Amino acid sequence: MRRALIVIPVLALLLVGGAFAFFMLRGGEAPPPPALPPADGPVVVEGDVTEYEVAPGKESFVGYRVREEFASFGVKDAVGRTGDVEGRADVTDRIDSADFEADLTTLASDDGRRDNALRDRAIETARFPTARFRLTAPVAVGRATAEGDLTLHGKTRPIRVRLESQMSDDGVEVVGSARIDFADFGIEPPSVAGFVTVEDQGTLEFLLRLVPAR
Repeated sequence: MRRALIVIPVLALLLVGGAFAFFMLRGGEAPPPPALPPADGPVVVEGDVTEYEVAPGKESFVGYRVREEFASFGVKDAVGRTGDVEGRADVTDRIDSADFEADLTTLASDDGRRDNALRDRAIETARFPTARFRLTAPVAVGRATAEGDLTLHGKTRPIRVRLESQMSDDGVEVVGSARIDFADFGIEPPSVAGFVTVEDQGTLEFLLRLVPAR
């Protein structure tokens, strides 16, 4: 009887924890990684425009992609993005410099409960509301690997970004991604009662539409 009184609450706790984890983080299908739209052909840039800025509106975004593992349910990708991005780049026949900042407090995924959890856990957006990337070496327009410094969770670390960019009729379009090791930025991967765990690394991904700076 004593053993039963101990086991039953434990089982109940496990069932409730598992159900909570499943319903909190299950979400829907993850969107695909960002990609450049098809190019219309050679673009002739008129004038001496070299300074570009993130276009106003929500056409640009910065976000994350992480792998969540559900005990007995398999794995899925969780994706969160924010359109609150600003910054500038100097572009000639290459990207000479770039500096961008994103507001992490407006990150949104397919489940608002996940987004709320990130306020005080993992990237802790309540304490560290912004992320910043600064290019540290010029990079060619096209497909290339860019080097820069990422400031995330209060720490700045060098990263390498897989980058694709192209000139458009009204500016520059850039997409990219980079693997992020959470330990490098002091981020503790979240876990829910052991039923849902997150890998110790994720992917930073972004799509930026740049227009001539005002």
